[in-house]
Amino acid sequence: MIRYKNDKQIQGIRESCKLLSLMFNELSPLVAPNTETIELDNWAQQWIKKHGGKPAFLGYGPRGNPFPGALCISINEEVIHGIPGKRKIKTGDLVSIDSGINLGGFISDKSMTFEAGKVSEAACKLNSITKESLYRGIEAAKAGERLLSIGRAIEDFVRPHGYGIVYQFCGHGVGLDVHEDPSVSNVPHGGPNPRMREGMVLAIEPMINLGTDEVEILEDDWTVVTADRKISSHWEETIAIFSDHTEILTA
Repeated sequence: MIRYKNDKQIQGIRESCKLLSLMFNELSPLVAPNTETIELDNWAQQWIKKHGGKPAFLGYGPRGNPFPGALCISINEEVIHGIPGKRKIKTGDLVSIDSGINLGGFISDKSMTFEAGKVSEAACKLNSITKESLYRGIEAAKAGERLLSIGRAIEDFVRPHGYGIVYQFCGHGVGLDVHEDPSVSNVPHGGPNPRMREGMVLAIEPMINLGTDEVEILEDDWTVVTADRKISSHWEETIAIFSDHTEILTA
C-alpha cells in the first residue's frame, strides 16, 4: 500500500534529507585511496549521532542477519549493499556509497558513486551516464504520469550506450520507513503501474553495469555483484511529488 505523505510529514523528511546531503558533502573528500571502508562507516555513524539522527540502515533487515553498517559501500563489481570492512580503496576504484538517516522518525535515502583518484575512461563514462540517467528518471516523475515512465526514461537514455540495467533491484517509496511501496523499476515492465500523485515520496536509484544486467548475491546475503564481475555505478535521490512540481529532497 502506498503511503501518501502530508505537508508536515514531507517537511520532516525534507529535514532528514538535508542532513543526509550535508553528510555526503563532508564525507566526499574522505573517499580516497588507502582508506579502509570501515573507517568511512565509523565516521558516518559518529557524524549522524552528533547531528541528532540515527543511521537508518544500521541493524536493518532480517533478525538473523541485520545490516552491520550506516553506509553500504560497494566497490567496482559490487552493485549495492557492500558491507564496510578492512578493504582499502584503491586508485581507479568506483566507490558507491548508499546511506539513510532516521531523523525523528523521518527517513532519507541517497547514493553517490565516487571516483577514487584517476579512473579509467570506461569507468568515468559509466559513472557519468548513470548519474545522468537518475536525473532523466526524476524528470519523468510528475503528478499524473504513470510510475513506469521513470524506468522508461532511464532505459531510453542508457540502452544506446550498451550498458546493463539492473532490474532485480529497484527504487522504492521512502520517508516513514526505509523501504515502502511502490517499487520504482529502472526498466519498464508488466507490473503495477499506478499514476504518481501528490504526497508520494520516492527513492529513485538506477544501478547501471558496464557489462551484463545480471547480478548475484554473495554468501554474506547482502553484497550484490555483477554476474560478469565488471564494474557498476549507482546513484540515488529522494524526491517528493507535488501537484505542480517535483522536489529533489536530497539535492
